[in-house]
Amino acid sequence: MNDRSGTPRDAASTAVADPDAVARVWAAMCSLVLKQEDRRKEVAETLGMSFFRAKALRRLLPGPLTMRELTARLATEKPYTTLVVDDLERRGFVERSVHPDDRRCKIVTLTTAGVAAAEQAERILARPPRSLLDLAPEDLAALDRIMAELRSPRG
Repeated sequence: MNDRSGTPRDAASTAVADPDAVARVWAAMCSLVLKQEDRRKEVAETLGMSFFRAKALRRLLPGPLTMRELTARLATEKPYTTLVVDDLERRGFVERSVHPDDRRCKIVTLTTAGVAAAEQAERILARPPRSLLDLAPEDLAALDRIMAELRSPRG
């Protein structure tokens, strides 16, 4: 049997993973991403808003969205999206306008201040944790290889 790169797999690599080891690795990954360096809290404190509002700004970075599209991308309910957009508009981070083809539809667009805030949030969230920066080069290379394997589609 070959792996995705065409390299033959040995019998040990096709064995079923130890559930306890899988649980430990998953717990360590969650801790690394969610607990060691609370980037969500850092984003909220830096921007002076809830992380969810920062998430809304980040969803608008690629370009304007209708309220319906923004609601879907935030995976929330329409009334809550309206509340969030109202607040972001009051703060000067977004503007609402009427859709040119459907006057019942509103389009949400980032202002210059909104773009700056969303980009700042992105920079904070993209910064690698210190523990990764402290890894030995060979350990980082092994982790990089493993993460590439995990990102590859199975099949």
